Amino acid sequence: MTGDGKSNRLLIAILIGIVLGMLLGGLSPAAGRAVKFIGEIFIRALLMLVVPLIIATMTVGISRLGDIRRIGGIGGKTITYYLATTALSVVVGITLVNLIQPGRADTEQGRIAMRGGELLTDVAYRIYDNTLTLDTDTFQRAYDNRYMVLLQDQDDIRGVVAKSHDPFVSSLIISEWTDGEGNRVTPSDQGVSIRVDLAVAEGIKGKSRSIGTVLRDVVVGLVPRNLFAAMMNNDVLPLIIFSLIFGAVLTTLGERGRPVLIFFEGLNEAIMRIVHLLMLTAPVGIGALIAGRLGDAGGFIGFGPEFVRLGQYAATVLTGLLIHGLITLPLILFFFGKQRVWPYSVNSVAALTTAFSTASSAATLPLTMQCTTEKNKISERTASFVLPLGATINMDGTALYEAVAAIFIAQIYGIDLGSVHMVVIFLTATLAAIGAAGIPEAGLVTMVIVLQAVNLPIEGISLILVIDWFLDRCRTTVNVWGDTVGAAVVHNLEGEGDTD
Repeated sequence: MTGDGKSNRLLIAILIGIVLGMLLGGLSPAAGRAVKFIGEIFIRALLMLVVPLIIATMTVGISRLGDIRRIGGIGGKTITYYLATTALSVVVGITLVNLIQPGRADTEQGRIAMRGGELLTDVAYRIYDNTLTLDTDTFQRAYDNRYMVLLQDQDDIRGVVAKSHDPFVSSLIISEWTDGEGNRVTPSDQGVSIRVDLAVAEGIKGKSRSIGTVLRDVVVGLVPRNLFAAMMNNDVLPLIIFSLIFGAVLTTLGERGRPVLIFFEGLNEAIMRIVHLLMLTAPVGIGALIAGRLGDAGGFIGFGPEFVRLGQYAATVLTGLLIHGLITLPLILFFFGKQRVWPYSVNSVAALTTAFSTASSAATLPLTMQCTTEKNKISERTASFVLPLGATINMDGTALYEAVAAIFIAQIYGIDLGSVHMVVIFLTATLAAIGAAGIPEAGLVTMVIVLQAVNLPIEGISLILVIDWFLDRCRTTVNVWGDTVGAAVVHNLEGEGDTD
């Protein structure tokens, strides 16, 4: 069996694993949750390889550059590519969300269904004057971790004091409600019901930061207090900086540095061999991850209604990701990377499917390295620099999603955004996505930053969290695809093209 034949068999097995995982988790949520631990073992194994892989590949890759001054050249090309593609993705997202206007459609068509005091479906309505807080005495009925309150008049919304810190709040049009004693309540035509999710509210505490603060924290984080602590926490960016400096210094030591480089070359080779072995379990691991996540969402029955409710928003995000992933990046790959798009993308499918199942660029890095160097024949010297850096700062899909989400939330609340706001969202989404490297709960932090930049209510995040886990997988796949394309582009610009 040839190498290509084995690769094709593995790819088919992975695709079968994804389909079976979707069916298992979708049709039997309990069974999906039962096999979830297998997927967790798989992703743990991938993450286990990330730190040694980054240190080994970047140390060896920088040493192979020879002249230290070349680091600036390849670094400049890489950063320029990542900035340009991230900006292009944001432009696509902003254009689509303004054309489709998914928030307006939800506001006009949304309805509420109640049964026994439990919320079945909801849709946010406009909050006037962008003021929505609740008086402490108003909280009378609680369901699980949510507090429901009925306001008979929209003027009651103004000037009320919040009970919890930074609560996510959605206002809902309702036609009837049931109070805590089971009595039906019929509000006036202008009545508005408020849902405050205190569980989600806890997640946003302390996340209010400006883009300048985030970028400053990222710069400070480049120099860890303890390198081993950075390894333990999978803080990739400081490890990249250390490896760059370490590899560069080794090249200045001559023969004394050669044994150390030989050690890292052997370590790099050993890690890639482990990746080969791990790939044999990929179909089962990836299938279990998909089954477990769908099981957590309640299967097709639980996830389907939420997806339909936010269908136009999800469709806008997915359309933007498809345009960027299937049009923008392939054009860049063809014209600037000098690669044939179809074989290059097929050779990357294993990494892309893993990205979708794990929702982690870092966890996918070992497979991204393998696909790019062994299958697409990109030089290890280029790939070892471009891919680890891309897994950390290249967030095309994330930036697109945040721009779409911010404008969607504005549309839901009936807040009109002008051209100046669009420019601010463009700049903030681009910088926040890049600046998310190494920040815990990066998606939540950066989304808060984008919303605050144009004075949008951060409580609106609660409207999209219910399907965020699915969209997260889609945008991570685009992020990884952008990394592999970037490796080809830099490979060509460094004069290492014509590898067919």
